[in-house]
Amino acid sequence: MSPAEEHLTIAPIVGPEDPRHFTDSGIEIEALYTADDLPQPLELGRPAEFPYTRGVHAEMYRSHLWTMRQYAGFASAKESNQRYKYLLEKGSTGLSMAFDLPTQLGLDSDDPRCLGEVGRTGVAIDTIDDMRTAFDGIPLDQVSTSMTINAPAPVLLLLYDLVGEEQGVPSAKLRGTTQNDVLKEYIARGNFIYPPEPTMRLTTDLFAYCAQNIPQWNTISISGYHFREKGCSAVQEVAFTLSNGIAYVEAAINAGLAVDDFAPRLAFFFNGHNNVFQEVAKFRAARRMWAHIMRDRFGATDERSMKLRFHTQTGGVTLTAQQPENNIVRVALQGFAAVCGGTQSLHTNGYDEALALPTERAAKIALRTQQILALESGAADSVDPFAGSYYVESLTDEIETRATELIAKVDELGGSVNAISFIKAEIEESAWGYQERYRQEQDIVVGVNRYVEESLEVPDILRVDPESEGEQLARLAAFKADRDGALVQRRLEELRAASRATDNLLPAIRQALKDRCSIGEVCAAMKDVFGAYRPEN
Repeated sequence: MSPAEEHLTIAPIVGPEDPRHFTDSGIEIEALYTADDLPQPLELGRPAEFPYTRGVHAEMYRSHLWTMRQYAGFASAKESNQRYKYLLEKGSTGLSMAFDLPTQLGLDSDDPRCLGEVGRTGVAIDTIDDMRTAFDGIPLDQVSTSMTINAPAPVLLLLYDLVGEEQGVPSAKLRGTTQNDVLKEYIARGNFIYPPEPTMRLTTDLFAYCAQNIPQWNTISISGYHFREKGCSAVQEVAFTLSNGIAYVEAAINAGLAVDDFAPRLAFFFNGHNNVFQEVAKFRAARRMWAHIMRDRFGATDERSMKLRFHTQTGGVTLTAQQPENNIVRVALQGFAAVCGGTQSLHTNGYDEALALPTERAAKIALRTQQILALESGAADSVDPFAGSYYVESLTDEIETRATELIAKVDELGGSVNAISFIKAEIEESAWGYQERYRQEQDIVVGVNRYVEESLEVPDILRVDPESEGEQLARLAAFKADRDGALVQRRLEELRAASRATDNLLPAIRQALKDRCSIGEVCAAMKDVFGAYRPEN
């Protein structure tokens, strides 16, 4: 028996001649499903009722459509502001802010390590001036903003809060999400700053601060998306995402927070892949599992604490550089699965994202895809439209069973923080399996290993102006020259002192940013106390 078959989380490699069909999680698909394949008992219930298998709202999209976000940001804050306004004009109902790598790592653009990376994968945000420019003319009480930021999440949220204050928007009216999930950075992405213990402190400090000051903010988006991008299967995505969720809840409780005070603002972030039926089942299983975890493991009594609310992004790793317009179809299928699975917000990828950041044309097609799903497909007309399907109910139950077993293994290792090496190894094995199945043509990717064309079609792509980096450095130099240097140093020293103490760090971070410290200076001050994370391998 192969390792894949043994741990039942990834498909076995059996070659193209084997007549069996498997999902990427190793679930063998029968040619026909009947009532005999339905789980016994069938734990469905009604939407908005425990265990929320059918959805977290009674009428779902009949009363309110999902938030349509488009992940955007590149070059400067000014150019990103123009893209945000463009998307809102075209009907986007929320913003999703992409940051460049220096910002994600808590580095200022003038750090020598950032040469060539400023503004490349997202917008460069060094200062309060940058955040102000990014949202110029966008009233923060009228838009929900998601920030894909992790290690420096409290810093970016507080910059946003300060800009809201300047606009006259009370903190209590700000709506949005900070990703704020650094465990997945240790496991799958690598954009971390501090070791796990101080990182978890910053995470739970943000939970507590928002509960008191920014109550409508989703304080974390616990992310399985990046595990799937790294190569995990659907079962692994559910198991490792919920394991990380368990770790964050435990950390918050250990920090003295009551579960029902912070858990209602926890959110999740999943990937959307091409197998519509497995994806729908995945979302339904994850929702049911989280409800039981919160009630039975943590004793939550507020129903909002038990509701798994999630954002979905269509699968970046599924996009192909070959025949890129095929990606429009892939994205539509993935978005359809997310909607039928009950997502609360959705980002649909641009068809050109295997080549570059999306052009305006690609971003508009991706947004129009969501609008067609909402208004033409019928997927929004009925709650949980796949409920009762012999096939989907069987898949939902099988994903729950296998993911629960995998969570138990993580628990045996002491939870996600202590199981990082195990989780990484599981994902790496799955990623290897994907590649072998593609290589052997057991799994087909149209345009890559079947229906291949000799000529390479390259659409017009977005090219970031190389001059934008120099312009950002000039703005940062002017910012640092135009401030009270002594006050900046005093605020940074106060932040170091707060980092050595035990009180909530966010008030000290906010004051430093308000007095014109840069994000690089703020993150470096905490790093002076916390040190840097060094992975074992």
